[in-house]
Amino acid sequence: MRNVDARIDQVVTTGKVTLDDEEYEVENNTYIVGDDDEVIVIDPAHDADAVLKAVGEREVMAVICTDGNEHKLSTVLEVAAAGEEDEENWAPIALHRGDRLLWRDYFGRLARDEEDEEDAEALRSLEPDIWLEDGGVFEIAGTQLEIVHTPGHTPGSVCVISEQLGVLFSGDTLHRGRPGSIGGVYEDLRKQLNSIGALLTPLPKDLRVLPGQGDETTVGDEDARWETWGALAADGEGR
Repeated sequence: MRNVDARIDQVVTTGKVTLDDEEYEVENNTYIVGDDDEVIVIDPAHDADAVLKAVGEREVMAVICTDGNEHKLSTVLEVAAAGEEDEENWAPIALHRGDRLLWRDYFGRLARDEEDEEDAEALRSLEPDIWLEDGGVFEIAGTQLEIVHTPGHTPGSVCVISEQLGVLFSGDTLHRGRPGSIGGVYEDLRKQLNSIGALLTPLPKDLRVLPGQGDETTVGDEDARWETWGALAADGEGR
């Protein structure tokens, strides 16, 4: 069995996200998991150049989007291409099928703004290369990345667990001290809270949580807070 050679690099980017006609300034954590040769990129956002600078000369083997909101999709093509002109050499892009509508909406908007009809049609017909499924596993540099479907923030939100690295990449499902959100807006908070509870309960309390926004935390710290978040849903703060 191979030794675990993987390490985690983090890139923080900032940009604007429009949600229901409201614009929010969002800081995003991108995680690059791999060794000196190959990596998987989790949630590139806002600034493809910054992400690719951190990737360096390493080969991008896959790009995982933990949800289909626009800031998670805005750089996926550039990062998947990683400077390769031939699309046959691009890394596969992975998204849960529950966010297919978000994907189609985003690339449909790009197609409407495209003057070249051939390019517009290519954008309209674009699909993820991999549909993520609960329990699906990626392998990189001797470590496994397991997909857990956590609907609520979006229908297709997922988290990624690596037992070998001792981390949970929680995307925008879970942030430090609160359920994940964009600008404090929740799509389906009750479902999101149920997903968080089911996610955290069986995991080791000392497992590191690396969220899509903000500072890292641990499973134990967030599990202890989880029951208090029910008041958010009771107060009607979820949409």
